[in-house]
Amino acid sequence: MPKKPEDWLEVASPSEKAKGSFKLFLGYAPGVGKTYSMLSEAIRRHARGEDVVIGIVESHGRKGIEELSSQLESIPRRKIEYKGTIFEEMDVDSILARKPAVVLVDELAHTNIPGSKHRKRYEDIQELLTAKIDVLSTLNIQHIESISPTVRNITGITVRETVPD
Repeated sequence: MPKKPEDWLEVASPSEKAKGSFKLFLGYAPGVGKTYSMLSEAIRRHARGEDVVIGIVESHGRKGIEELSSQLESIPRRKIEYKGTIFEEMDVDSILARKPAVVLVDELAHTNIPGSKHRKRYEDIQELLTAKIDVLSTLNIQHIESISPTVRNITGITVRETVPD
């Protein structure tokens, strides 16, 4: 017996997704609007009824970022003591427990403080995606591992925080 269109639709769009989707806001330098664009999309999604939270957003003192961030729920950061100083990092376990549909994770190439769940933020994101949480993130092209030597040759600046291609 031939399959009906409904049968093909069921196969093509399973009722449960295998993992979260990942959207990256890519820029050529700090301050070009990646975080602003990411927050703007998150606010639009929230207005459409999606469950959106901020895992971590770095404002770097920019008022526009702070204003947009205030419109969304933020997961409190985890405080970690390292060499006598308290640092704040994204709290992956709290995000997993909250189980939002979408989480914002700024600065994909960030290296976490020792004592964090993962060494790099992109590893945090991989865990969130595996938990079927959609992630919006940001990255400057100089932080892509294979591009870093070119950036060093052109600018003389060594990029320390990179993500694998």
